[in-house]
Amino acid sequence: MRKYKVNTQELDMLLFLYSEEYFNVDKFQEFNSVLGWNKNRFNKLRQEGWIEVIRPYNRRERKKALYGLSFKANRMLGSIYDKLDGGMIPTAKSNNPIFMAEIGYSDKVYRKQILKMNEAIRQEQCHSHE
Repeated sequence: MRKYKVNTQELDMLLFLYSEEYFNVDKFQEFNSVLGWNKNRFNKLRQEGWIEVIRPYNRRERKKALYGLSFKANRMLGSIYDKLDGGMIPTAKSNNPIFMAEIGYSDKVYRKQILKMNEAIRQEQCHSHE
C-alpha cells in the first residue's frame, strides 16, 4: 500500500475488480457500498490510472461504458498475489518505501517482520531443494 500510495479500501476494491474481467459503474458502486461511502473513489482510481475505459458510453445504442483494470493495476495485484503465494517481499529502498532511512515507528515494526518473513521463506526454499 505504501509503495503504490493506495489505502485499504482502494486496495480492497482493486482486489475485487481483479476477479471481474470488465465492469460498469453500477457494479463498481455495488461493491463500493460495502467498503464505506466514498462517492469519489471511482473517479480517483480512474484519474490515478488504476481503471481504464474498455468501451465508452454509447448513447445511440444505450450501452453503458465498460471499464477494466489498467496494466498498472494488474501488475500491482499480480505482485501482491505473488507475495501471498510465498514470494519474497523486496527490501531494496527503491522497491519498498518501508526500507527508506527516515520512517516512522510502525514502518520499523513492519520492516522487522518483513525481514523475518523473508528469512523464513529462504529457509523453506533451501529445505525444499534438498
